Amino acid sequence: SIVIWIMVGKQGRQWRSMCKGLVLGTLLTSCMILLYCLSSLQDRGTFPEVPVPYSCAHRPANSPPTTNGSDPRPGAPLCSPKVDVMFMKTHKTASSTLINILFRFGEKHRLKFAFPSSRNDFLYPAFFQRSQVKDFKPGMCFNIVCNHMRFDAAEVAKLLPADTAYVTILRDPAELFESSFHYFGRTAPLTWKIPGEDKLREFLRDPHHYYDPEGFNAFYLKNLLFFDLGQDNGLEPGDPRVDQGIRAIADRFHLVMLAEHFEESLILLKDALCWETEDLLFFRLNERKGSTVSKLEPELRAKALEWNAVDWKLYQHFNATFWRKVDAYGRQRMAEDVEELRRRNAEMAALCIEGGHAVEATRIQEKDMLPWQPIGEKSIMGYNLKKNVDKRHRKVCRKMLMPELQYLTEMGVNLWITKLWGHVRDVINW
Repeated sequence: SIVIWIMVGKQGRQWRSMCKGLVLGTLLTSCMILLYCLSSLQDRGTFPEVPVPYSCAHRPANSPPTTNGSDPRPGAPLCSPKVDVMFMKTHKTASSTLINILFRFGEKHRLKFAFPSSRNDFLYPAFFQRSQVKDFKPGMCFNIVCNHMRFDAAEVAKLLPADTAYVTILRDPAELFESSFHYFGRTAPLTWKIPGEDKLREFLRDPHHYYDPEGFNAFYLKNLLFFDLGQDNGLEPGDPRVDQGIRAIADRFHLVMLAEHFEESLILLKDALCWETEDLLFFRLNERKGSTVSKLEPELRAKALEWNAVDWKLYQHFNATFWRKVDAYGRQRMAEDVEELRRRNAEMAALCIEGGHAVEATRIQEKDMLPWQPIGEKSIMGYNLKKNVDKRHRKVCRKMLMPELQYLTEMGVNLWITKLWGHVRDVINW
């Protein structure tokens, strides 16, 4: 009788788990579709073609043309800080760290951001339209756009001045796929039918068996970089449209950064925009705790790259252009500037961060410092602000540590749709 009771108990728990999964899955799908429909009700009317002012900047105070701070050599050309910036924020590429840099630079120089309305992205995964910008009217002046979007070059060009610097960032596609699968997998219903504990490994064993290109949120799981940059992520790598897309990206973007070489990327950004090292100081935001990261041994990595072959082709192209830029900058000069950036970052960490490093979400003391978490777990780390930070540094420390959603709210962006989805997520996590 005891054995029977145990078996009945196990079956009961299995049925409860299955029912819970069914209820949560239905709720998740319904809520995400509802939120997308709500956000899609915004006015998408056509606008007259009003020329964008050449530059709308409140020029940085007390900054006449100077020698680029990253080029101290005698006779180096004079330049002024560039303030018109389009940052194409790709997913899972350290882009949240870079957007924090842009937020602080924009606030410091009183620049005008083009923000989304009611949420933290521009109706992603729909293509970007000017009508998605908060309070947009033809002829309005903007300096910086940097929230998630699906890139549309022609539409973005109608929003920003002609001298805008276009910047984006890529990441090794195998590592990006692992991160995206972990972070977004539960929001893509096609993953719900994957059996076993190691869903990533099982998916890559036979991706065509599980992948549905028309499935809800399926784009997160194949060639996500190419998709974010406005291209067709379903193409085969030999399709001529892939090369055409890569050429279009290369023609539009002045700098394509690499997440694996983030500090070198920032030095190239500083050089391109005539910024100062102080403008680039950062703490890594939205990092996952190590225990949640799947280690990609060579065979699994090869399968991930094969599945994301178009992203791999894109990455290889811009990896080559990146190192040509580093060579033009000077390897020794780059090493010295990276070392200086690391030294300055270490100084700020000692000033700002309790314990000097990131902590797990459960150990973050202030709600305002808690990053957005994926469904079903708390794997994204954050920081605690030091309690004895001196008054002179307290504001900048807090800004450097602040997660993206809280920073957007502080800058006046109404995120009611994002917050509503956050409440739904909290219910799903019961």
